[in-house]
Amino acid sequence: MKVLKFGGTSVGSVKSIMCLKRIVEKEAKKQSVIIVVSALGGITDKLLSTAQMALNGDESYKREFDAMVNRHHQMIDTIITDTTKRENLFNTVDALFEQLKSIYYGVYLIHDLSEKTQNAIVSYGERLSSNIVATLIKNACWFDARDFIKTEHKKNGKHILDSELTNSLVCETFKDLPRISVVPGFISKDKNTDETTNLGRGGSDYTAAIIAAALDAEVLEIWTDVDGFMTADPRIIQTAYTINELSYIEAMELCNFGAKVIYPPTIYPVCIKNIPIRVKNTFNPKNPGTIIKKEINNDTKAIKGISSISGTALITVTGLSMVGVIGVNRRIFTALANNGISVFMVSQASSENSTSIGMKESDSEAAVNVLNEEFAKEIETGAMFPMRAEKGLATIAVVGENMKHVPGIAGKLFGTLGRSGISVIACAQGASETNISFVINGMYLRKSLNVLHDSFFLSEYNVLNLFICGVGTVGSKLIEQIRSQHDELKQNRRLQLNVVGIASSHNAIFDREGIDLDTYKEQLVQSEITDTETLRREVIGMNIFNSVFVDCTASKDVSALYQDFLEHNISVIAANKIAASSDYESYIKLKQTALAKGVKFRFETNVGAGLPIIGTINDLRNSGDKILKIEAVLSGTLNFIFNELSENVPFSEAVRRAKEQGYSEPDPRIDLSGIDVIRKLIILTREAGYKAEQDNVEKKLFIPESFFNGSLDDFWKHLPMLDDEFEQKRKRLEAQNKRWRFVAKMEMGNTSVELTTVEKGHPFYNLEGSNNIVMLTTERYKEYPMLIQGYGAGASVTAAGVFANIMSIANI
Repeated sequence: MKVLKFGGTSVGSVKSIMCLKRIVEKEAKKQSVIIVVSALGGITDKLLSTAQMALNGDESYKREFDAMVNRHHQMIDTIITDTTKRENLFNTVDALFEQLKSIYYGVYLIHDLSEKTQNAIVSYGERLSSNIVATLIKNACWFDARDFIKTEHKKNGKHILDSELTNSLVCETFKDLPRISVVPGFISKDKNTDETTNLGRGGSDYTAAIIAAALDAEVLEIWTDVDGFMTADPRIIQTAYTINELSYIEAMELCNFGAKVIYPPTIYPVCIKNIPIRVKNTFNPKNPGTIIKKEINNDTKAIKGISSISGTALITVTGLSMVGVIGVNRRIFTALANNGISVFMVSQASSENSTSIGMKESDSEAAVNVLNEEFAKEIETGAMFPMRAEKGLATIAVVGENMKHVPGIAGKLFGTLGRSGISVIACAQGASETNISFVINGMYLRKSLNVLHDSFFLSEYNVLNLFICGVGTVGSKLIEQIRSQHDELKQNRRLQLNVVGIASSHNAIFDREGIDLDTYKEQLVQSEITDTETLRREVIGMNIFNSVFVDCTASKDVSALYQDFLEHNISVIAANKIAASSDYESYIKLKQTALAKGVKFRFETNVGAGLPIIGTINDLRNSGDKILKIEAVLSGTLNFIFNELSENVPFSEAVRRAKEQGYSEPDPRIDLSGIDVIRKLIILTREAGYKAEQDNVEKKLFIPESFFNGSLDDFWKHLPMLDDEFEQKRKRLEAQNKRWRFVAKMEMGNTSVELTTVEKGHPFYNLEGSNNIVMLTTERYKEYPMLIQGYGAGASVTAAGVFANIMSIANI
């Protein structure tokens, strides 16, 4: 025998109720089944809200009542085709509605809505729906749950199930079990007064569990509108997926902390009888769903699911008089219990001078009053502080029975939150280690759930959320590389690069679910004009987990945003050289902030585009080596220009070719002035462990200062004036078998840049095209310096270097 419970969504529409019919009839061919049904979806809320309207003397309650009648009538007209059955059902339903109408009218007249009356009103939802289902399914027998589900009234005003009497009555009622039985869920009767009561919102699950346990059912099936328990709330975490198996304890923990798949009291009755629970989807019956049972075989996952409760309040009971005093906690919880206030989390300091209790925000004001009254004498003498509620919080529970077998789970959990800039306000973990619960600021709930889900490999993919600023040559190449590699990374690396923001110099688009990289250019054109302040506000305001800001601009204003981003736990990858080469104090602050926040500030492409220069220097220093001297050709643009010079290619033409082939900046004067090389040298000097400023670099340039004044058009107009001088010098060098190289040099912290000549045999002599070369002399590499050489300019290699930085963050 099976017990099948169908929730409100399973009887909420014609489509769903016909699915229910097919499921039941298929199961009934194999064995006897008892069907427990909830009210039509939304009807319980409608019954309550209509009662409030009547209580307030609002005559529109009649319109709401008529709408409920019409909904049930339309359902019957659509699904019941047999004329006689339909007529009999209408008589039954209309008789119930006449009773309900009279109750509403009484509430309207006397402006009173007692608990007894309210319980009677909400009972009609299940009574109506169960009669419809019993008529729809052929040969089904209807039973009134109030005849065998009995409650008793407790001092705190709540109705509690009388388990012994209920079990006896259930067994008596179903001793001659029909093939198909239909029972309204949720409703019950007081064993002493015979008044209609209920088992609480979600109580239909409980009804089904009570029946299943009493009759030793083979299985209890909960049919709802999801495929089962999910690893997290799929409305928040897109990568959440169905959990195949859960233990009773794991399911209970998840239910208690916000997973609304099953009403928590449902689990206990079937657990003690070792009856499995299967959660299935009415709209997807072929899916196996989630099975809940005593033991899970071959279970290797430490974490099963993450659940949460928003609208949490935290009350801290604190005072020096609590230390070592026996009975303080008893007084706290007795006072709250006597006033019907439920606590779902407790955290106490080992010093015993404070106890923090988590509860619903709606209960917090009453709880503060109760506790202030309970400890009034202690507060008056100063031995304890007045209670206050901290609101706007959220509680998260990480659940899994295997956590007890895996060391370091709590450390990983809190470390992951810390790196994302999320502070834990209070936490609690039982000795069983099945549940680690903690309270955070409610504004970080979405971010916390995502980062934890991703970190503990509950997600199918590791997700990195990217904001890309700059869609010029480098930025557009980077976006294309991400687009082309997207599927391969997901398949082979289980990595999803999610571009959630793209900004140009004037426009920006943002989408936390991910931007379509095939159409981003069109989206940018159609987006609103933006500025750096808007960019800062949008990136920080998205408050998204595992986020990385990628700067592919040369903008000083954009680089000024890095500090704010790092402070908000957003990693920064910069192709932009300005920040790392700005004043030394700002550079150090960026590095220290990234270290303190546990995020990354990466700028490998600032020097050498895709060459591993900065990374190599860092590796040498981290291994204990000391950088003594750096000699480098750092401008791919200048190297290209001086390699292009020939009898047939004058200086001005070589500069123009560098511009046309994308090696130089849009304004080549930035390259020719040596500013770009100076910035790179400063960055390398700092990464080598020395304090350096741009103003202290000794400069020996090769272009007269006058060429850097005026407009860019003036520059191109006057540039050919230098061709003859460069050609004469070039011929002399050629005769001497020498070549020009613009060399940056650092020796023990002293820096210089100059256009110099190198002889044949020098490591820089045969440097081709736009290549860069760096020669590192260290304490270990003193006699034979280390050489790093390769392409040092170009949008594609720079974009590839930025991509490598992104991947290095993804692999942490």
